[in-house]
Amino acid sequence: MTQENSFAPILERNRLMARVAIERRKGAKIVLANGCFDLFHVGHIRYLAGAKALGDVLVVGINSDQQVRKLKGANRPFMTEAERAEIVAAFRFVDYVTIFDEPTVTELIRAVRPDFHAKGTDYTTETVPEREIVREYGGKVAIVGDPKDHSSTDLIKLVGIK
Repeated sequence: MTQENSFAPILERNRLMARVAIERRKGAKIVLANGCFDLFHVGHIRYLAGAKALGDVLVVGINSDQQVRKLKGANRPFMTEAERAEIVAAFRFVDYVTIFDEPTVTELIRAVRPDFHAKGTDYTTETVPEREIVREYGGKVAIVGDPKDHSSTDLIKLVGIK
C-alpha cells in the first residue's frame, strides 16, 4: 500500500513495538485506542482526538477483517482492514496504526504497554475488559470522546443496508 508522507505509518506489531520504544526513550507518553472503524462518524473523530489529548503518541489498533466479521456479522466490514487503517492514519492526531487479528486488544496492549488505554464512553473505567492487564504494568484506563450518541450500526439502519 502506498501512503502519502503526511499519513501516520501503518506498522506490523514488531515494527510498532520498536517505534514505541524509541518514542518512550524520548520521554513520550504512549496512548492506545482501538476499534473496528468500519463506517466513520463524528463519534470516532471525538474518540481519537480525546485519546490523543491524553499523551504524546497515539497508537490506534484496527480490528482485522476476520475479527470484524466475528464481532459485527458476516456482512461486515464494509471496507477492508487496509482501507480502514489508511483512513485512520490520515488523521493528524494519529501517530501510528496497526491491525490486530486477535479476538481482543489484550495482546496488543501487552506488546505496546501504553501509559493510557483509551476507550469510548460506552465503557466506564471499571467495565473496560482489559483494565486489569493495563493496571498490572502501571498503565491507566481512560474514557474519552463524546456520549455514545453515534454508531455505525445506527448509520447502517438509517440507510437501510442489510
